[in-house]
Amino acid sequence: MSSNLLCLNPSKTEFIILGLPDQIKKIPDPSIHLSTNSSSHIFTSDSPVRNLGITFDPHLSFSNHISNLSRSCFMHIRDLRRIRPMLDFKTASTIATSIVHSKLDYCNSLFLNLESTQIKRLQLIQNSLARAVTRTPKHHHITPILKSLHWLKIPERIHFKVLSLTYNSLQCSQPKYLRDLFTIQPTRSTRSSSCLTLSRPPVTSHLKFSNRAISHAAPRLWNDLPLEFRQFSVPAPSFTITHLHPPQAPLSITPRVFHSKLKSHLFRLSYSDTLDPPSSNSRPKRNPP
Repeated sequence: MSSNLLCLNPSKTEFIILGLPDQIKKIPDPSIHLSTNSSSHIFTSDSPVRNLGITFDPHLSFSNHISNLSRSCFMHIRDLRRIRPMLDFKTASTIATSIVHSKLDYCNSLFLNLESTQIKRLQLIQNSLARAVTRTPKHHHITPILKSLHWLKIPERIHFKVLSLTYNSLQCSQPKYLRDLFTIQPTRSTRSSSCLTLSRPPVTSHLKFSNRAISHAAPRLWNDLPLEFRQFSVPAPSFTITHLHPPQAPLSITPRVFHSKLKSHLFRLSYSDTLDPPSSNSRPKRNPP
């Protein structure tokens, strides 16, 4: 730390051990000892810990974080309900998007492949928010309401964030630490040779824990996109094993078009089995996802 001109602050320093319950139990002394020129400090593993606004637990279930997020979001939803009679629809929708949705979307790529019980807790927040905006009773079915608001559901919002990060890292090769996680599959003389395909790394563990890594999940989501999202900027480039990072932007689709079409694509997947919403709630909307 001293080489980087950093100083240890014991009151603000905490650490956590991540792993399965059986693995953590095998650690005899879950603490670390750090010594400086003037003193020595002992830090014990804390659970949970907070970093950049996200609460981490040893098993990465994010149960504590979602509990904190629920309390904060439902507080804002209750406030919105109180003032909703004095607001028009557009203003209420803007408030919901800027205050509550921004909390739901913050670092939501961490929720990729999270347990369904935790995803349902996040979905309950969005359902309650939609009812507050549209002033819909609790006994009404929520799916037509969400569709009329043109809101992506929570799983699709997570996929939107992951695919957006994947696209930006492939197109700009930045940030480097994220770009290095993806490997472009060499092209072949096939129908899809003009499309960028990502190679999936070999699975080294049978634990579901490892399947949540973006290096494993993002290539699957990316390769499942329609071909129009993955077209190369030049016809049939010849990427070899030693040339996996093209110097130019490899994709022909622009960022604005990509994100617009991506939302439409995920929206169709999310509401593919639903009917059109009632005309009383349907309005033209251009809300962010």
